[in-house]
Amino acid sequence: MKTTSSSAAAYIPPPGIIEVVSNNWKDDYLTKLAEYEDLGVLEYIIVDYAAFGGIRFIGSPKQATITIYQLEGAEYLPPKVFRGQDRIDSRLFLNIPLTAEQIFAMSR
Repeated sequence: MKTTSSSAAAYIPPPGIIEVVSNNWKDDYLTKLAEYEDLGVLEYIIVDYAAFGGIRFIGSPKQATITIYQLEGAEYLPPKVFRGQDRIDSRLFLNIPLTAEQIFAMSR
């Protein structure tokens, strides 16, 4: 987005991004996290339905996890991690009445 000079809108980050983790999980948990923080994305949601992520990100034993990073100033706060019956707490989706497990069940 920053390399495009065609529009001022190219410099405005989206308020939030949702990533679904694949085998290349390091991109989502490391590379994209830093990029989105630098761009000023207010909320970055990582949906790790198959527990691909490293133990330092999703814990042990590995299990399906939703991780939410929220921007405060210029940095992401420590992440909020949701599993099982944890109710999702998001600034972008204020009244989402779903648990992590309900979201994972939608893809089955």
